[in-house]
Amino acid sequence: MKLLADTNVFLEILLEQERADEARALLQKASEHEFFLSDFSLHSIGLLLFRRKRHMAFQQFVKDMLLDTGVTLIGVSPEDMTAVINAAQRFNLDFDDAYQYTVAAKSGLILVSFDGDFDRTDRGRKTPAEILAALPPA
Repeated sequence: MKLLADTNVFLEILLEQERADEARALLQKASEHEFFLSDFSLHSIGLLLFRRKRHMAFQQFVKDMLLDTGVTLIGVSPEDMTAVINAAQRFNLDFDDAYQYTVAAKSGLILVSFDGDFDRTDRGRKTPAEILAALPPA
């Protein structure tokens, strides 16, 4: 499957939040999926970690996810901002969710997120647990 992992999937792990194990289990299946990360997510994660003075954690994240694991960085062009605005208005999304929605829609990706706001869209979303449950047993 081609999956766009939302910012919150990575933040669950980086901040050791409630659903970190679920997110980690999905990312450990990287060889079974094609993972994508939006440029917006990358910058959001950097912003949050820098604010917390966790510069090295950000560097390790980039190394682990983008350089070593081969998660593909993806974004939208300035011409696609109209689509971001349209998604925000049509589905009552804030900018970051409309951006993620547009990236997923434009590239035909399944959006993986803990954010229920995507349930209002025509594309919906899957949680990491739902993706894991769809995998054949090892």
